[in-house]
Amino acid sequence: MRYWHPSIENSPMKKVAISAVLASLLCASPALAWNGFGHMTVAAVAYDKLTPTTKTKVAALLKLNPSYSDWVATASPQERDEVAFVTAATWPDAIKKRGSGFTDDGNTPSSPDAAKNDGYAGKLQHRYWHYVDVPFTPDGTPLKQPRTPNAKTQIAAFRTALASSSASDALKSYDLVWLIHLVGDIHQPLHCTSRFDHDQPDGDRGGNLVALCARPCRSELHALWDDILGTKTDPKAAIKKAAKLDAPDPRLAAVKDEEVWIDESVRAAKASVYIDPIGVGGGPFTVDAEYRRQARAVAAERVALAGARLANLLNSALK
Repeated sequence: MRYWHPSIENSPMKKVAISAVLASLLCASPALAWNGFGHMTVAAVAYDKLTPTTKTKVAALLKLNPSYSDWVATASPQERDEVAFVTAATWPDAIKKRGSGFTDDGNTPSSPDAAKNDGYAGKLQHRYWHYVDVPFTPDGTPLKQPRTPNAKTQIAAFRTALASSSASDALKSYDLVWLIHLVGDIHQPLHCTSRFDHDQPDGDRGGNLVALCARPCRSELHALWDDILGTKTDPKAAIKKAAKLDAPDPRLAAVKDEEVWIDESVRAAKASVYIDPIGVGGGPFTVDAEYRRQARAVAAERVALAGARLANLLNSALK
């Protein structure tokens, strides 16, 4: 089994500015992307790397979220800002639940408000913001390009608004929460691709249509990757997990282009997700212990990298 690593040597021939020292770097429908624990771990990695100024600003912005009081209900005064930041990572998934007060407008953008950045006044769930289905095929099946808006378009829009001197704090609060979540989303390989083959000519929806057991069992490939780092719901558990992750390569962490982040995830999917015992088509396929072990290793790297990049994004936007 191959084990993918986003090393500079193995990246595609695409130059990306990363620092004053390194002039360039050669890099090359969905369920949740990472579950709540995975998203909170990304946020916990990022929080530890925020500057004091950024921490002050994000703490103030997060207090404007309608769920803020719930996030910090059991946190001590000393823990409150970090717990709020870490828990905020789950908000864009929380609004997809029944009774949240938000409207399910489907997995396909069709509303004239699909790309509208209107803050908490907007009540669409925007499920299609969570992913970008970059297509590939192992057998020459015709491809369908991803629809917009998607995770790529929204990260670009939100980071611009967050850095704006004219955007309101209420809008920045909304965009901040989405950015915390979406940066995590696009580092999950199956939130950046869809495989097209003769058995699934319309794509596998990021592994959601690849079964890991026979019906009526509903286990599928996408969910396996969402849950691979654990399923705890306590933000403090995510903070502890983040502290144990290996630090990512600083040159990779310094990459600011979300298009490169997505490209990395597509390559990771090809090299570490759609491999033996995952065959072509919808399965069911039986995943062994070795596949899970290597999936955990890849997921840990992607989560650590997402957290470092999120911190860099926020430090830059809110400086």
